[in-house]
Amino acid sequence: MADKSDVTLPLSISAGIHIGVIIILALGIDFSHKPEPMQQVSAPAVKAVMVDQQKVANQVEKLKQEKRDAERREQERQAELERKAQEAKQAREREQAQIKQLEQERKQQEIETQKANEATKLAQVKQQQEKEKAVKAEADRKLKEQERKVAEDAAQKAAEKRKVEEAAAAKAESDRKLKEAEAKAKAEKAKADADAKAEAKAKADAEAKARAQQEQEMADALAAEQAALSQTMNKQMQSEVGKYQAMIKSTIQRNLVVDESMRGKTCTVSVRLANDGFVISSQTKGGDPNVCRAAKAAILKAGKLPVSPDPAVYNLMKEINLIVEPTF
Repeated sequence: MADKSDVTLPLSISAGIHIGVIIILALGIDFSHKPEPMQQVSAPAVKAVMVDQQKVANQVEKLKQEKRDAERREQERQAELERKAQEAKQAREREQAQIKQLEQERKQQEIETQKANEATKLAQVKQQQEKEKAVKAEADRKLKEQERKVAEDAAQKAAEKRKVEEAAAAKAESDRKLKEAEAKAKAEKAKADADAKAEAKAKADAEAKARAQQEQEMADALAAEQAALSQTMNKQMQSEVGKYQAMIKSTIQRNLVVDESMRGKTCTVSVRLANDGFVISSQTKGGDPNVCRAAKAAILKAGKLPVSPDPAVYNLMKEINLIVEPTF
């Protein structure tokens, strides 16, 4: 039994070391310090390690492909949002141009209506002047005729005078009715024009309001999608940070020299890392003195620790606090 345990334990340690090295190489991490000599293992142990290496490599490649697929889908979604925003902008510009054209047509219609009214008034004045001239000419003619007939009967003169007065009254009444009819027609036309303009303006205002509401809804939807994307990216980065923290703790554990006095004890260590994983500084924040000394020695021995190549993930873990607990 003792002989079998003595063989199994080194084989397990050797297999674990091989798997850890494969994961580090697959993630592109390079350590400057030279690896310690490895113990000789039997052929079955080497074969098991090679099988595990292939599984790890396949899993790493699968994760990389999923990340590339997610980035491609995100680029396509952003392009679609930009296309929709451009279409909304073009529709708004067409609407503004249409409103401007309607305003120009309204002003042109007002000018034409004013010109028509002025022409009508001028014609009426001219017509009135011609009528007045005709009346005056008729009156002059009759006056001369009366002067030639001074000797005629007074009754005849009175009858003719009455007829002239009746004709003038009838003409005045006819002129009054004509003017009233013209004034009424003008008022009705002006009211119809005002109603048509008000209706056109109300329609244009309603369309502009509907368009603005649609744009606001699209902007709200875009903001919601961007917030959801930001939340998803934060979760992904936290997951990456957790993964690399676990790798860092594993690296420290491999270089940690322990003794029985450290069992069940811990030490909190603060580590500052360069973007290539180089340990800039390490400080103990509290814990068992023996564990803390061993932890700092293990970090110094490692020289470099695993860090993510993603700048955003690196910024979250360039200064980290770790709890080191010896394992037996």
